[in-house]
Amino acid sequence: MESAKVKADLIECTIPRNRRNSSKSTMPLTTNILGIFFALTSAFIWGAGDFTGGFATRRANQFQVLTVSAFSGLVILIAAALVWREPFPMIRGLIFAALGGAAGALGIAALYRGLSTGHAASIAPTAAVTGAAVPAIFSGFTQGLPGQTQLLGFALAALGIWMLSSNSGEEGSATYRELLTAALSGIGFGFFFVFLGQVEPGIIFTPIIVARCFTLAIGLLLIRIYRLPLPSLSANPPALLAGVLDAGGNLFYVLANQLTRLDIAAVLGSLYPASTVLLASALLKQTVSPKQWFGVLISLTAIILITL
Repeated sequence: MESAKVKADLIECTIPRNRRNSSKSTMPLTTNILGIFFALTSAFIWGAGDFTGGFATRRANQFQVLTVSAFSGLVILIAAALVWREPFPMIRGLIFAALGGAAGALGIAALYRGLSTGHAASIAPTAAVTGAAVPAIFSGFTQGLPGQTQLLGFALAALGIWMLSSNSGEEGSATYRELLTAALSGIGFGFFFVFLGQVEPGIIFTPIIVARCFTLAIGLLLIRIYRLPLPSLSANPPALLAGVLDAGGNLFYVLANQLTRLDIAAVLGSLYPASTVLLASALLKQTVSPKQWFGVLISLTAIILITL
């Protein structure tokens, strides 16, 4: 088993020291392709986690599911960090990891609040697209704009995410306040991408452990606020699995961000609704609307354009 120092040296060898201030064109081709692969892997795993989390919420309140999944993911991450003997990030990295955990947890809380209004068709896509837009805008200011082909791919990805997340089986439309809640949720998710992207290269597990601790703390706080009973770890296995999958998605996103641009890693990672839709169709035989299939096609086109 490689030590954390060897792992960090390997990653550092493949990443230019000025990566955070360079454009995609200055990065080694093989490094960038590997980052794109990790970003797409994170999207698939996150989508599978959402799919599993949907099962879990049939058995328990969503905040109880959030808490159980945060705990199971935390246990896996701590075990992995101990095996790899990975050190904690420097103070700067710890601060950004903590901010990422808080932003992600607040994003989830706002999303659940928005979805509870019954207007998922408006809430979910608004949150998803906003979550992809925040790191793209941030990266444009800090790393410079990508090429025109990549920008077109980002635009198509946003459209694909919107179509994949939409659900036509509801009545009425979301109010301005509900859409604002969805946008705040997306901002939380977006800054989760941004903050985790600021952790120094070579450190993978421990930043997510810090972030996960904040997610667990906020989950427990929400349980206290809504006066819910503490969830049983053994009573909801899908929630445990959802936490493991979500942690896996986080790991691959961190790897992707260390090997490619922040905006590319975040936008491709935000395509996770495609995985959720396809799994629901394949395993549950749920009907996928023509709009969602069109979203899958647009997302595939976006992936091709972003990788050119």
